Amino acid sequence: MFPFSDEELLQPVLMSIEKVRPMLLRDGGNIEVVKIQNTKVFVRLEGACSGCLSRHLTLKNGVEQTLRRDIHPDIEVVEIL
Repeated sequence: MFPFSDEELLQPVLMSIEKVRPMLLRDGGNIEVVKIQNTKVFVRLEGACSGCLSRHLTLKNGVEQTLRRDIHPDIEVVEIL
């Protein structure tokens, strides 16, 4: 069982995403948290990141790994197009 509610995850997720945001901004992109539901963080990549062929790697190796390290190892990131 996951120890946090979706509402309790919002602020920690936003704080954690701020760690990877500068990397995205440098490449002409950004990230928006759309919702959190059942330990899944639904995000939308914006700008140059939205059409990047490497966006899956950015989400899994950058965003998801940061959230798992900072908050909980069972968090999953899902892209909304």
